[in-house]
Amino acid sequence: MPFIDSKVSVKISKDQEKELKTRLGQAISIIPGKSENWLMTGFQDDYHLYFRGDDSEPTAYIEVRIFGGPDKAAFSKMTAEITKIFGEVLGIAPDHMYIKYSATPDWGWNGSNF
Repeated sequence: MPFIDSKVSVKISKDQEKELKTRLGQAISIIPGKSENWLMTGFQDDYHLYFRGDDSEPTAYIEVRIFGGPDKAAFSKMTAEITKIFGEVLGIAPDHMYIKYSATPDWGWNGSNF
C-alpha cells in the first residue's frame, strides 16, 4: 500500500507523468514487500515552492507513505532512485528536492483496514 505524492514547481507533460509513474512503479520494489501492484502515485505540477527563499530553480517535495514499519536502509536507496528519476525526467537538481517517508501500521482499503 505505498503512496508516492509529489509537488513540483515545473509543468509536467503527459509523457513525463507516464514516465514518472512507470519509473516510480519499478523503484518501489526497493522497499521490501512493496510493488507497483499496490502503488498509488500523485503529481501536482506548477506548485509554488520556495527553497532558500527563492523560487527560480525547479524544486520538488516528494512524500513516500507505506503500510508497515520503516526500513531506513531501503529508504536511503529509494531516495537515491527518486532523486535520479525526478532529475532525469524533470531536470530537478538533487539539492532542490526534499523526500519525506512515513510508515504506518494502519492503512484502509476497500472498506476495511489491514
